[in-house]
Amino acid sequence: MDRQQRSQPSSSEGIERRIVEKNRRNHMKNLYSCLNSLLPNYNPMEVIAVPDQIDEAINYIRSLETKVKMIQEKKESLMARKRTLSGCSSSQGSQKSPKIEVHEMGYSLEVILTCGFDNQFIFYEIIRILHDENVEVISANYSMAGDSVLHILHGEIPQSYFQFGATKVSERLKGFANGSLGDVEIDRCRNVGF
Repeated sequence: MDRQQRSQPSSSEGIERRIVEKNRRNHMKNLYSCLNSLLPNYNPMEVIAVPDQIDEAINYIRSLETKVKMIQEKKESLMARKRTLSGCSSSQGSQKSPKIEVHEMGYSLEVILTCGFDNQFIFYEIIRILHDENVEVISANYSMAGDSVLHILHGEIPQSYFQFGATKVSERLKGFANGSLGDVEIDRCRNVGF
């Protein structure tokens, strides 16, 4: 009887092992099926061998990793550009000092201002100075290059101011851009909030 008792547990262990193995295979088959359903070319009607499903999943995961890497690089590039444009980049260090050129051409006046993004108030102050000197602003354009803004203004000096007006306006604009504001201009900047 000892033999029968020993053979029965071994046969029940064998059956149990087969059931466990069958359940494991079914579970793996379900997992492969779930994995396959996540792939972009999934077709529930098409039967694909498990090794092919795994290869397709591996290729898809690798393509996603490549896309993620490219998107991260693009994000970093855009963030660096944003920091540069907003004047917060570490390479900029200090504010860009404004540069102004004034060209007199008869009754016309051309003002070219180059400044950093953080010095935009200078443009508005130049418009105010031109208005104070009775210069009619005909056009104003700007463009961005790197961490600088280039403003180009075209104005017309009234004929009655032509003899001395252009020189006076030129000197006042250059003085303003170089930081030698008169007391009146400093007070106006304070009142406006600059």
